[in-house]
Amino acid sequence: MTASLDAVERALDGWRGDGPFVLGVCGAQGSGKSTLAEGLTQRLTAKGLRAATLSIDDLYLSRAERARLGKMVHSLFETRGVPGTHDAEAGVRLLDEIREGRDVVLPRFDKATDDPAPTGTPVKGPLDVLVFEGWCVGARAQDDAALTAPVNALEAERDPNLVWRRFVNLALATDYADLFVRIDRLVLLAAPGFEVVRDWRIQQEHELRRRVGEGGRTMSDDEIGVFIQHYERLTRHILSDMPAYADLTLRLDAQRGLT
Repeated sequence: MTASLDAVERALDGWRGDGPFVLGVCGAQGSGKSTLAEGLTQRLTAKGLRAATLSIDDLYLSRAERARLGKMVHSLFETRGVPGTHDAEAGVRLLDEIREGRDVVLPRFDKATDDPAPTGTPVKGPLDVLVFEGWCVGARAQDDAALTAPVNALEAERDPNLVWRRFVNLALATDYADLFVRIDRLVLLAAPGFEVVRDWRIQQEHELRRRVGEGGRTMSDDEIGVFIQHYERLTRHILSDMPAYADLTLRLDAQRGLT
């Protein structure tokens, strides 16, 4: 990850001008994007710059809001993750305030309770750099024709009429496009393929289990396999589509090393 961090830091030095700068970092689950974002923020702070990190995960809707979306549109929206399960409008307002140099409170999401944390992180403006990271940050909508064939059993069995995937795609083309256009530069941590994402996500869950203990809320390997099917379509699309427009693409091997 050090090589990837060095590469992003060098690129940022060339990109950044005067005023607040929003750097987008996209990467599949387990690719190391959060580690990179935190490491970059620490390096920038050590240089005397005002830097902060925001994860798109911190924009998730509450359990109650996702439950309402599940009843109104499709039950798959009760599971957080895909476009449509974030408060994109709140994200737009937040990035606008940051770009204007204002004081802000960065929201935080508590995955243990599956709800937004009651308090966020106050940040005094103006920021020099906001690192905005997430698994679908900067993603573009797919062509409608690409939605027809299911990519896995989850889509085939639970979304046979394409309601869920079409709503996700519409969200990407509208509210999320409005959010992502506020990114100044975009970095992609490109996994070697979706197949490795399951192993990366399982590693994350095992590390979480070691931290919280056996009594904590964690998923089994089989549950992870089902869970990541929610992310499969868009992850595959990002890996094929985003390198054409990302400002920097860092290709990773299965050990997350920079190739």
